[in-house]
Amino acid sequence: MPALPRTRRAAGAVVWLLPGRALYSGPSLRLGPHSGAVACLAVGVDAPFTVRLVPGGELRARTALVAPRVRHQFTASGDHMVFLYLDPRSADDRACRTSFTSSEEKILAEHRHEDDLLAGAAELSSHTPALQVTAWITKATGHATTSYADPRITAATRRLIDAGQPLPAARLAAELGLSESRFLRLFRDGTGTSYRRYRLWSQMHRAARALAAGHNLTRAAADGYFASPSHLSTAFQAMFGLRPSALLSQDLAIRCLDPSPDAVM
Repeated sequence: MPALPRTRRAAGAVVWLLPGRALYSGPSLRLGPHSGAVACLAVGVDAPFTVRLVPGGELRARTALVAPRVRHQFTASGDHMVFLYLDPRSADDRACRTSFTSSEEKILAEHRHEDDLLAGAAELSSHTPALQVTAWITKATGHATTSYADPRITAATRRLIDAGQPLPAARLAAELGLSESRFLRLFRDGTGTSYRRYRLWSQMHRAARALAAGHNLTRAAADGYFASPSHLSTAFQAMFGLRPSALLSQDLAIRCLDPSPDAVM
């Protein structure tokens, strides 16, 4: 697909966050070699980019998926990049991997719907309606959402997002009248990821809501039930491969999407 006109480039940067998914649209973050605990789908919206594996090998592409915990570095040649972060081994992650034409283990390239993704990514901004954002994510992952298999799991995910603290699995299972082992199996079947991973994403979601409301990292850490701002920063870097300051230092809009009870990661 040819480069997009400069008049359509991203204005500022925006992050959308919901449990199991995070989406960034804006200028290249110009990070050094890094890795995170999540899979990263990169889209060069107005020009190709280069992804270099550390150590060894590089690839030039418009769309690429880097596996979790793979040390890499992106070099953009355009003004506008989109990064979609997916929980490892989730239903989204598994489906997304099948959407690429290459078969390398650490990095996949050339999404089957690349032209559609590029066109849709060019429209992403802080004013984009939530339904349009989630539709783009669905196109990117190739995973259509389905309903939770058990209404108790719907209740559990809502508790994790809205609760004032990150609840232990045993306590939530008891509240729902389930054994812990049965609850954990139902939770994975219903959400596509583990309870522990979903709980961490929920903590990040609550911290992001505080930042979106204009609060500082200290308040965000408290709202997310992290022990301190440094704990939040360390957990964020371990997940995404960068510190929150790399995002917050630029003109950034934060959008926390309310997970639908119909959404499965």
